[in-house]
Amino acid sequence: MAVEGAMKCVKYLMFIFNFLFWISGIALIVVGILVQTKVNGTLHITSVAASGAPIVIIIVGVVINFVAFFGCCGAWKENYCMVTTFAVLLILIFLVEIAAAIAGYVFKDQIRGVFERSFNETMRNYNSSGNAANIDNLQKQFHCCGSAHYTDWFPPRQVPDSCCKVPATNCGRNVTATNIYQEGCVNVINTWLKNNIVIVAGVALGIALFQLLGIIFACVLMKGIRSGYEVM
Repeated sequence: MAVEGAMKCVKYLMFIFNFLFWISGIALIVVGILVQTKVNGTLHITSVAASGAPIVIIIVGVVINFVAFFGCCGAWKENYCMVTTFAVLLILIFLVEIAAAIAGYVFKDQIRGVFERSFNETMRNYNSSGNAANIDNLQKQFHCCGSAHYTDWFPPRQVPDSCCKVPATNCGRNVTATNIYQEGCVNVINTWLKNNIVIVAGVALGIALFQLLGIIFACVLMKGIRSGYEVM
């Protein structure tokens, strides 16, 4: 029967889709962990919105894995309830992603301010427990020094050794243009974010289109199961 063959094809396509969807969930978890350790792990971020962003990414990844499980099981067992649950959850995730994208665009100008305040606060408490290591790690990773400029560390006329282009003990006491990084970390990281936002937007658009495809597969399979067609 032609319809039976078509439904069988949709069934396996949906199963493959959910496997790839599960991989995307794992990728989001990894990205969330990397963001957490890359920036938030090196600074005392006081803004809930900023500190919670990587955690939200991780949670979304976990939810996607949960949803992919429903999709795989529903497609394999031809369970109408599970396929319906998968479609509803996928639509909800899609709507949340749209809301997050809008919120990110609206609050994008606040990110620099939040990061600058957090960095300055950490600089002021540089000698406190853990702060020195946090600042040093960030300055080494991004090849920067200070918040807006290396002179933010003055007085005295010296900078942490992590500002040196070639780190060595007490190298920060020799403040010269050839010895230390001149640009502040806020500008460097802001530029880094702008350079990577296009990649992030492209990946997000690809995931959104991928999810729409999954919703279509689920709806077609739901219709086939409800109509009583054999899909095995």
